Amino acid sequence: MQIFLIIFFSYFFILVFLYFYQRNLLYHPNENNYSGDEISVNIKKIKIKTPDNIELLGWYHEKNLIDYKTIIYFHGNAGSLENRIHKLNHFKDMDINFLIIAWRGFSGNNGKPSERGLYVDGKSAIDWLFKKGVEEKNLIVYGESLGTGVATHLAQNKNYAGVILETPFTSMIDAAKTFYPYIPVKLLLKDKFENHKKIKNINSPILVMHGEEDQIVPFSMGEKIFEIANEPKYSYFTKYDDHMMEFDKKLVSALKSFIKSLN
Repeated sequence: MQIFLIIFFSYFFILVFLYFYQRNLLYHPNENNYSGDEISVNIKKIKIKTPDNIELLGWYHEKNLIDYKTIIYFHGNAGSLENRIHKLNHFKDMDINFLIIAWRGFSGNNGKPSERGLYVDGKSAIDWLFKKGVEEKNLIVYGESLGTGVATHLAQNKNYAGVILETPFTSMIDAAKTFYPYIPVKLLLKDKFENHKKIKNINSPILVMHGEEDQIVPFSMGEKIFEIANEPKYSYFTKYDDHMMEFDKKLVSALKSFIKSLN
């Protein structure tokens, strides 16, 4: 009986800890995935104010808003904008404009990240682009990992030029179950990011990118997202990429081909 009580209270303590500490486990603004990369594309550092008065750092690159599509880039759950330089540098050889923003609580921004908060951040960035003169039909929404949750949410029932999902998950509930199989995550989880439901409401062309060696978001989730996505849809699936996909010639070529198909 004593052993049973110890197990019960230990399990209960773990549940309480996970409930109150879960956002610290989900969001990692101080994690440094990459370092030493130098930006080779011209950017302008800007500030975007959200409706709840949080200023977001953004990097903006403009070539031609009329002739070229514009990418709004939503990054993942870890690191800073600098950690995406190795990706952004490839954009200089593409006929696109782009804006990448840092979430609240990331890259020195005030605030604390949450599902609702990230939706507000993403919508504020899109509105900023619209005020700059970007038309809805010329906007490409790009989501990386956790950012795919924001991308799918904001791309619902819109006439955007396209949507790019890099290492997408079906839902945060499904993703959490892979790490905590014995925890009732469906009951405890605050930020659910239900991509598998929202993807059905996207009618823009979609490119899904995922690697089979992903140890964080199972490759099967990327396959599932692609399966349930509406046409037109395209995939770039690789055998050896892990969660941080290698921006090699093949991947960059897939991006260029997808963007070109939207013109």
